[in-house]
Parts: sequence; structure tokens; C-alpha cells
Amino acid sequence: MAKITKTLIEAQKPSKDGVKGSNHLLWDSELRGFGVSIGQSRRSFVVQYRLPNGQSRRKVIGRFGLMTVEEARRQARIILGDVANGRDPVEDARSSGQGYTVDQICDWYLERASAGKIIGRSRKPIKASTLTMDRSRVDAHIRPLLGHRIIATLKLGDIEGAQADIAAGATSKPRVGSRGGATKGGEGVASRCMSTLHSIFEHAVRLGEIEKNPARGIRRIASTPKMRWLSQAEIRKLGIALREAEADDEHPTGIAVIRLLLLTGFRRLEALSLERDWLLDEESAIHFRTTKTGAQRRVIGQPALQLLSAQADSGSRYFFPADWGDGHFIGIVRVLDRICHRAGLEGVTPHVLRHTFASVAGGLGYSELTIAALLGHASRGVTQRYIHIDEPLRAAATAVAEYIDELLRGCR
Repeated sequence: MAKITKTLIEAQKPSKDGVKGSNHLLWDSELRGFGVSIGQSRRSFVVQYRLPNGQSRRKVIGRFGLMTVEEARRQARIILGDVANGRDPVEDARSSGQGYTVDQICDWYLERASAGKIIGRSRKPIKASTLTMDRSRVDAHIRPLLGHRIIATLKLGDIEGAQADIAAGATSKPRVGSRGGATKGGEGVASRCMSTLHSIFEHAVRLGEIEKNPARGIRRIASTPKMRWLSQAEIRKLGIALREAEADDEHPTGIAVIRLLLLTGFRRLEALSLERDWLLDEESAIHFRTTKTGAQRRVIGQPALQLLSAQADSGSRYFFPADWGDGHFIGIVRVLDRICHRAGLEGVTPHVLRHTFASVAGGLGYSELTIAALLGHASRGVTQRYIHIDEPLRAAATAVAEYIDELLRGCR
């Protein structure tokens, strides 16, 4: 613990522990309760105090860069003085009509959810992957348009106006540097951002932080779902490009991941983060500790099993380790883009490969329930919960994977 100064704050880096991008707090050695929250893209001054009933409160004073350390320290002294006189500054702000800004309630949500203190719809703490996406939408789209607004003064028209601005590209940004994607707008992005904002407000209402959700009743923009998948002819083209790329020293891990995505219908991160301990050889299945729809065992076909068995064991816990460090491989999108450019294919993403697996399975005559089980979709009824990993399901996974493998190898 040290005295908070401008130099000290600027020297801080976001914590790498726990949820990616989660905030960590730096407390002042001279003024008890005064601190700064260090986030992935922002630093905010905070003051923390305790009420006579033992309840702890934290109030955001302002953002570093928009106010100086000295200004924040003076404001913290005033707030702590009010507390000493028996007042609750957070409750005072609410009752006076000031209350939280959107920035502040987003900070509250991200910090509390990162600590596992907010329960989601699954009746479990919000998953790290969900929180990462929420943080991205908040920082890229919600804060720039609504962050400065006081929640109590927001009207539904303000929020739907922000949705329209995101759809029109008002918050779009080009790619910066050699890594990371561009920030894009569009109808789908706008709709999902509003879902995130609505959810944050609902959590805040439920936990007593704000009185009402100003986004309740919002009409989200209906976006046209993407229905892209590869035809059989396109799979053959992709197979040729994969073989050519392999001969031209394209990244072998990227090539292997592309093949696995096609042979299994896995989601991108399910394939990239696949750990060796999750493979159940005897069951021809993967025991995912967590997925978008929770922990599950998912059957895979023999071609996919053989592909995984052929991956060299470098000592990493992952089947597809990163080129450096202890993490998993992440460069799949760029490898796929290069190979699809070689093949003359457009609009192909890892999710398109997942759609392709489902399309081939449907073309082979498998039912929606079977395809849903192969893809790991959430159970939507009593009947689907009785579909377990049995021989017919293993046979289906192998039949679909073998068909796609033959197309890739040009045997069909």
C-alpha cells in the first residue's frame, strides 16, 4: 500500500488473475477508504466506507484523466466526512435524483460479477466467457454513447436511440495494431448491446442499487440470422486449399483446428481450449467442464478422434497450445481467412464451419434432436434430456465426420 499519485496510477497494469479484464483495487496509504479501480481500459477513483449496521458501500468518485488525484482525494474526504456525520452518500445521491450514471452501474456490475457475486439465469454465477463479452459491449458501445448519463434521467427513447446509433455504426472503430479485431456496429451488435444493458439494469434493480430499469420495454432491432454454410463443392475446395497450405508451411495448429471444427461442429473456443484430460477415448467423447450451455459430454466421430490423437504432446494441457506461453492457440481466424482466400471462399468464419457440420448431418437424414445433441445445444424439452451418449449417437457422429473427411480429401 502506498500513497496514490498520478505516476503510481499510470504505472499500474490490469490484473491477469481471474476473469480476463477484471478490475483490481489500489488503496491509498494516507486516506483510509480512498482508492482507485484499475480496469482493462479505464481507471476510476472510488471511496469505500461502512455504515453503522456493518454494511459496506463503495462509491465511484470519477474517472482518472477527467479529474486529478488531488481533486479525487478532496472529494473522498468530503464523502468520508459525511459518513462520519451519520450520512450515507450513496443513498443520498439516489434520493436526491442524482444516483448512478451508466458508467458507474456498469463498473458496479463488472466488479461484482467478476467476484462471482451476481447470479445469472442459470442460477449460477455469471460465466467468465459471458462477462468478457459483456465487458466488450460495455466498453466499445455502451459507455461511449450512454456512460455519462444519470440512470434516473434516462428515458426509453434515449436507449432506443443509442441502439439505432450502434446499428448505424456510430461506435465503430478500425482495427488497432496487428492483433485484435475491429469494433463494428450493425443491427445484431446493437440488439445484443441492448440485451446486455437491460440485463445489467435488471441485476441492479434486483439487488437494490437502482429503483427501476429504464431499458424495460425496449424493442430490440430484429437482425437477420446468418445462414451461411459450405456446400459440398465448397468443402472440396477448402480441402484442396488445406493441403496446399500445409505444403506451403501454413501454421499446422491452425490447419488442425479448422479440420476439427468441420469434423465436430465445435464452437471456436471449445476447440481452441480443448484440454487433453477432457478426452474420453473409450466413449469417443469430450467431457467439457463448461460450455455455453453448461458442463457436458459430447460425442465425436472417429476421424476427429484420430485427429486429436495425432496431435503431438508438447507438455501443454491443451491439444492446441499457443506458440509461446502456457495458453492455447488463438490465431484460428487469421489462418482460416488465409486458407479461404486461397480457396476463393468468402464469408467463412469458425461458426460457418459449425453450421456446415449441422448441414451435412441434416443432409444425411439425422433428426433435429440428434443434431442438437451432436452440437451440444441446450436441452429444450423432456425428450431431449433422455438423449445420452449411446451407440446410435456415436455412429451418427462418425458418419457425419467421415462424410466431411471424404469431401475434404476429394473422395466424394
